[in-house]
Amino acid sequence: MAVFVALGAFLMTLFGGWAAQRVTDRRHLVLGLAGGLMLGVAGLDLLPEAMAAAGEEVFGVPQAMLLFAGGFLLAHVVERLLAGRQAAHGAYNGGRHAHDHRVPQVGMTAAAAMVLHSLMDGIAIGAAFQAGGGMGPTVALAVITHDFADGFNTYTVTSLYGNERRRAVAMLFAAALAPVVGAASTLLFTMPPEVLGSYLGFFGGALLYLAAAEILPEAHHAHPARSTLLCTVSGVAFIWLVTGLAE
Repeated sequence: MAVFVALGAFLMTLFGGWAAQRVTDRRHLVLGLAGGLMLGVAGLDLLPEAMAAAGEEVFGVPQAMLLFAGGFLLAHVVERLLAGRQAAHGAYNGGRHAHDHRVPQVGMTAAAAMVLHSLMDGIAIGAAFQAGGGMGPTVALAVITHDFADGFNTYTVTSLYGNERRRAVAMLFAAALAPVVGAASTLLFTMPPEVLGSYLGFFGGALLYLAAAEILPEAHHAHPARSTLLCTVSGVAFIWLVTGLAE
């Protein structure tokens, strides 16, 4: 049953990626919506779940919050290191690419994190069905609904950093297949809630960095329009609605 339900997540992820491709002529709106969705997922979905599952304190600070900050910092460090290597490469080649601040590897790394997150979504579906008590359908509904945002964000973040369309599509399909693989894996093992909570906190911090430091500034750079801001607010509101319905 869990694997069958995960097929819904597969289709919803592909639909989200398809939607991101179809509105390329409104790139600033796409990025504004993607940033809002990522901000909503990080702050309204992942962090509360992480606090509930891994809320034990470490030197006065909840473990989930430490990992949240760690994920944010790691994403920043990786982005800066890759950007520094790209800048050095451009200078070595006469500065021909020095003006392009986008680093394709950052996009691929971010998309890989989205794929990992989708894998964990599948594991969450399987674990919920194992727990019983009606939890399975509720968790499945939440996962399937927000997997639209996952597909949308996976395609957008991959292409944003200058990767070819075929790479963005490949990462989209990987993110779509991941929940099915994750749900099937729960037939073999069960993940402790503490480990799952720690992961959610860490990934939430990395996602927040991408939204706040990369996606949203890019969205408002060339088109500082109210419509872009409205898309960002709508993205956060959508995740809030999904989270509330799931509860």
